[in-house]
Formats: sequence, C-alpha cells, structure tokens
Amino acid sequence: MNRNKTGMLIFIGSEAFFFLALIIAYVYYTHPGGKLDATAQYLDFKKTAVFTLFLFSSSFTMEMASRRIKQGSRRGMIGWLVLTVILGTVFISGQGMEYSRLIHQDVTISRNVFGSSFFTLTGFHGLHVAGGLLLQLMMIGLALGGNFRVVRSVMFDSVSLYWHFVDAVWVFIFSIVYIGAIV
Repeated sequence: MNRNKTGMLIFIGSEAFFFLALIIAYVYYTHPGGKLDATAQYLDFKKTAVFTLFLFSSSFTMEMASRRIKQGSRRGMIGWLVLTVILGTVFISGQGMEYSRLIHQDVTISRNVFGSSFFTLTGFHGLHVAGGLLLQLMMIGLALGGNFRVVRSVMFDSVSLYWHFVDAVWVFIFSIVYIGAIV
C-alpha cells in the first residue's frame, strides 16, 4: 500500500471518530427523556431522500471513474468524475435548500439544542462533501492539463476512498436524523 493511501486511511479514521462523536451528541441532545425534540418535525424527509439518492449515485459514478482510470482511459475518467461532481453538487444544493427552508421556519443553530445538533452534524458532513468536490475538480483539472499520470498514480485512490467514506457517513446521518424523525 502506498503512503498516500495509508495517509488517507488514517485521515478517514480520525474523521470517523469526529462523526461518531457528533452523531452521539445529536442523539443524546435531541432525544431528551428518550423523545425526539418537536423541532425535528420541520425536516423534509422526502426531499432529502431524493437528494440522498444523488449522493449515493455519486459513489457509483466514482467507481466507474476508477474503472476507467485503471483502463488508462483519461477521457472516460474525466467524464465519470464530471458526473460525480454534478451529483455531489446536486446533493449539497439540496442541503442548502433544506437549510434555507429551516431558517425561514425559525429552526436555526441558535434556536435550541435540536437546531445546534442538526446544523453542526449535517454542516460538518456538507463541509466534507464540498472538500471532496474540490479534490475531484482538482483531479479533473490536472487530467485536462495533461497530468493524467499524476492523477492516476498519486491522487485517485485516495480521493476515491474519501468520497466513498463521505457517502457512507451519510448513510448513518440520514438514517439517524431523517428516518429517526419519522419513526
């Protein structure tokens, strides 16, 4: 295993602990007495589920980009990465729309513990999605600029691991925050 991939796995491990702490805090603080805070009723499960499908689809497109890079197809890798960026951008846009709607309904980070926990947890995830999109755009730029070998040898596996991690974390967040609000 190369050191870049090892470094990314160590980074992902440390980030997993941050997410675990945020998820535990969310559950602890938003369920006083075992009951979910009433503010959770403002969450839009259906819309978020649709945007979640975009994020999960991006794992598929990232895997297709990975296959193309292993075949030596610069053009194929770029095409699949562009699609991955589009899907990730749709997801993050959906999160922004959710935030805007909640803020207009006076569900804010400072309103109550639910708002604080919700915005901190989902915002931390959104920051990771944005970081993953930036890394993908960098790979696309490098590949378009003629540095396909650098992308192929150094970056791709690490960025791909990171992107799959971000998607996997959302499985837990979506299940606990959104599915948990309707159950």
